[in-house]
Amino acid sequence: MLVAFWGAGTLRAQNPILHADVPDLSMIRVGDTYYMSSTTMHMSPGVPIMKSTDLVNWELIGYAYDTLADQDDLNLMNGKSTYGRGSWASCLRHHNGTFYVSTFAQTTGKTYIFSTKDPEQGPWQVASFAPSYHDHTIFFDDDGKVYMIWGGGTLRMVELKSDLSGVKEGTERVLIENANAPAGPNIGLNAEGSQLFKVKGKYYLFNIVWPKGGMRTVLIHRADQITGPYEGRVALQDKGVAQGGLIDTPAGDWYAYLFRDYGAVGRIPYLVPVTWQDGWPVLGIDGKVPDTLEGLPATKGLIPGLVHSDEFTRKKGEPALPLVWQWNHNPDNEHWSLTGRKGFLRLTTGRVDTTLMLVRNMLTQRTIGPECAGTTALDVSHLKEGDRAGLALLQQKYGWVGVKYENGRKSLVMVNAESGRAEEAQQVPFDQKTVYLRAVCDFRDRRDVATFFYSLDGKTWTRIGNELHMEYTLPHFMGYRFGLFTYATQTPGGYADFDYFRITDEVTKHP
Repeated sequence: MLVAFWGAGTLRAQNPILHADVPDLSMIRVGDTYYMSSTTMHMSPGVPIMKSTDLVNWELIGYAYDTLADQDDLNLMNGKSTYGRGSWASCLRHHNGTFYVSTFAQTTGKTYIFSTKDPEQGPWQVASFAPSYHDHTIFFDDDGKVYMIWGGGTLRMVELKSDLSGVKEGTERVLIENANAPAGPNIGLNAEGSQLFKVKGKYYLFNIVWPKGGMRTVLIHRADQITGPYEGRVALQDKGVAQGGLIDTPAGDWYAYLFRDYGAVGRIPYLVPVTWQDGWPVLGIDGKVPDTLEGLPATKGLIPGLVHSDEFTRKKGEPALPLVWQWNHNPDNEHWSLTGRKGFLRLTTGRVDTTLMLVRNMLTQRTIGPECAGTTALDVSHLKEGDRAGLALLQQKYGWVGVKYENGRKSLVMVNAESGRAEEAQQVPFDQKTVYLRAVCDFRDRRDVATFFYSLDGKTWTRIGNELHMEYTLPHFMGYRFGLFTYATQTPGGYADFDYFRITDEVTKHP
């Protein structure tokens, strides 16, 4: 049975507009083109930039940085990692012909502002300063002043220097003492995720709040002056769709761009129609998030815009890795190559590791919903004693299928870490040079189950191990990702050659 991609074949857009982990989105329109940034935390490169001409079909066009900083937790060195941290919610803006995207990182304790004239070609310049302003928004006002608003519960504002290199001393002020107030007194997650907009002379500040026993909720505060006073109201409380801001079309239609926690696939973007009443943006259709969106085209799918297959063949002048790939943490560039063997990704072990979580040079792509499958062909003839290599589904409760070389023999294995520790679910003797591996994800209605397969000829597939019950966990704060990896448990220097990685959203059911 084949399962069609979410929304494919329909005549209009459907929610979610992207069934993939694209959280903390920030969106702008420049002319008739839309741009969006998002969060990828511990991944490298970071702060992905996407573009669209219709608000529905998006493609990756770049990243704000290659690596955030050179330190142990970002490099997976000395037992340290920055899972669930790295760079968080970004703010994307366009002002006087320059694109700006800002972010902040607990890992480094800094706030970052990246700028470029061309988000597709770059280069991005960076200014950074302490402290790390949580969930901030940058705002360029009409009088030439530049502001940053941030915080949780109590929201604060500072004025930035004209070159955005730091904060003007003495300008910090409390903007809203209790931004939670419109949602009542019983709050579990304080108002955060600030994004500020100016429409027809009024200022509109978007936040998310989470009442206890309730759901993620959109708050909007409005003021006639940027300094306030602000009046607030609950703007949307449906399906937990929240956190984002406003976007308009060249035709004058308005939408709120928001996201929803949706289990193991991650946090997925929605568009919600906006109308204006009495100077307030009114979100939704009768207060609800619609399943379909009038006036917007159907999705063409996430392939190849946000994920796609890679044969690992490169023409002269092409980048070593397409934008869909991100490393899990900063890569060790001396130990991966696409030139060591033409048409293959070679991952070489540079040290001894004891857990998949600390393996350097794991190359990742998003999983996508409602279903997807990732397949690779792996040459393991140059593994060393103690080595592991394969295809993973990466989150804290990960799973993988691959080859281990132990006691002079190679075996096919499936490893399942959903219990909190890695357990070998099945082992199959193996004596070939090449093996084909597949991981299949079922995110339909948050089923969140993955199954793993191997093949000795690339045609006949055999299931291996048990089901991986995938779970979105806060220590990773990210949807599951496909990962290609190899690591040594005894002696560095072995390597694995990956012939290709192929992803599909049409999942063939295996025996």
